[in-house]
Amino acid sequence: MTLSSNLWEANQDIAQACLQHPFVQGIGDGTLARQKFAYYVGQDAFFLEAFARAYSIAAAKVPNFSDFLTFHSLATGVLQELKLHEGYAAQWKIDLRCIKPGGATRRYTDFLLSTAWSGDVGLTAAAMSPCMGLYAFLGKQLALHGIPSHQYAGWIRTYSSDDFLPLTQQLESLVDSYATHTALVESTYRYAMFCEQDFFQAAWSYGSEQ
Repeated sequence: MTLSSNLWEANQDIAQACLQHPFVQGIGDGTLARQKFAYYVGQDAFFLEAFARAYSIAAAKVPNFSDFLTFHSLATGVLQELKLHEGYAAQWKIDLRCIKPGGATRRYTDFLLSTAWSGDVGLTAAAMSPCMGLYAFLGKQLALHGIPSHQYAGWIRTYSSDDFLPLTQQLESLVDSYATHTALVESTYRYAMFCEQDFFQAAWSYGSEQ
């Protein structure tokens, strides 16, 4: 089994917790409150900008030019993902230029960027892989019985699509090429998974205190 597969299997508890999270289930059945999804869209746009930057930092460090191109291809995929958010923002009148990152968002982006700047290519790929793998997993699970027709169908369509999965696999191949199975890689991957879970929880909690 590859390192990326080992890491994913070792964190199935968090993956399943994310799938069963009420925020994700609300996207799946269309019952999620619009204000919670709108908050998530803004936070995720802020996150994706940092994610693209982390790809670019890793690209600058990678010794193989072919993998340099792969990192930049992955960054381009993030920019395409941001266009989906821009569509939501226009539809629901969210100003993505004035997003104030929440605590869970800031913890995640700070972690990714500090790992990208201070860590090697393998560690950075391991820190970024959970996001891609988890979203591909959630998209496929929510689309098991077909793409629904409710207001969040675009989200499910994006992450269950045949276009998204290859990006996930490209990043996993970089993990396998550059990371080694160390305690640091394991803990870094798992921390990123926890960040994903916290990200959903923060969006789910939004508005509850108001």
